[in-house]
Amino acid sequence: MRFYIKTFGCQMNENDSETMAGLLMKEGFTPASAPEEADVVIINTCAVRRKSEEKAYSELGQMLKIKRKRKLVVGVAGCVAEKEREKLLERGADFVLGTRAVLKVTEAVKRALQGEKVALFEDHLDEYTHELPRIRSSKHHAWVTIIFGCDRFCTYCIVPYTRGREKSRPMEDILEEVRELAKQGYREVTFLGQNVDAYGKDLKDGSSLAKLLEEASKIEGIERIWFLTSYPTDFSDELIEVIARNPKVAKSVHLPVQSGSNRILKLMNRSYTKEEYLALLERIRSKVPDVAISSDIIVGFPTETEEDFMETIDLVEKAQFERLNLAIYSPRKGTVAWKHYKDEVPYEEKVRRMQFLMNLQKRINRKLNERYKGKTVRVIVEAQAKNGLFYGRDIRNKIIAFEGEEWMIGRFADVKIEKITAGPLYGKVVWIEETPSPVSTDK
Repeated sequence: MRFYIKTFGCQMNENDSETMAGLLMKEGFTPASAPEEADVVIINTCAVRRKSEEKAYSELGQMLKIKRKRKLVVGVAGCVAEKEREKLLERGADFVLGTRAVLKVTEAVKRALQGEKVALFEDHLDEYTHELPRIRSSKHHAWVTIIFGCDRFCTYCIVPYTRGREKSRPMEDILEEVRELAKQGYREVTFLGQNVDAYGKDLKDGSSLAKLLEEASKIEGIERIWFLTSYPTDFSDELIEVIARNPKVAKSVHLPVQSGSNRILKLMNRSYTKEEYLALLERIRSKVPDVAISSDIIVGFPTETEEDFMETIDLVEKAQFERLNLAIYSPRKGTVAWKHYKDEVPYEEKVRRMQFLMNLQKRINRKLNERYKGKTVRVIVEAQAKNGLFYGRDIRNKIIAFEGEEWMIGRFADVKIEKITAGPLYGKVVWIEETPSPVSTDK
């Protein structure tokens, strides 16, 4: 029996899909390269925005068209599954898996293959350990989920309702997973969480993201450690110190701000002000001068005025982000904002505001990227792009493209920057690691 998993949304969804694939293969299922070749299709969904949810329903519709022509089991997992639950069975799905029940994927598939309609939503996160089989999408970089859920309850966000409350994995279990990855030749790991800085608080044993980064950096073979996504008031001075002094911890921080207006931040239930956020950036940059800070902003939140928007422009100009993810406010059913705030900003105005910020950020990117011209930077070669060039990222998460060959993937390379854009940088490889350093297997 062959399976195919279509993944939408965040890196945690990607990691969940890798785990579901590993569990299915352990039970004798084999992966298919396309849904047309599969006996079982799983759609791993995202509900953070309306557009993401619409993509999931569109994909479900496409799979049901195939199902009408031949035998096919169709399952839905992820945040839309948790949000809509048994309603998805009524829309044609054969099984539905909640966000904390993905480890029961083989049970769901087997029961669905017998003709049963299946909906599983129990919490099985205690079974989520380093021993789980995972089929990872890369041979040198791995996603490692360290904390599930979110306790922040921002008024616009559906995630606390679809992912549940925060639940951290034991530190030793995470470290064992990283040790196993190092033995398999992995050189980079990214620690994941909806609020990754909250890691360890619920364990009440002294665990923290800062301590985890320190311990993981001691593992032979691991060269770079990343983490996503941070919440400003959970970003500790201890964490800043670790980033500053540890050469293996990436000098890249993704710190969503969402708005530059204190009034809007309060309506969003973000527990900081514009001034406090900018002060945090100053603290980080004072300790880590070469840090790259990126962020997220929502435009058109209910009641956002032109004055509020000007505050956001001011923040972006002062913050000088290396990257900025922009989104138009999208009401999510069940959230506080959906219940209590009227979505009154005209769509055309939302688009105008987003376009303005996009153009502003492009100018900032171009200016910041000029610092790279003529410099030689070290990257880990990541993959080949559609245009034929290869690319990698430096320790600041800057994407650099160059001429290369497939054997280079996963190796260190020094690239001299020759061309600057507002997006990727372009250069020439001046050194390539001949053979990745071997890792002993006695750890």
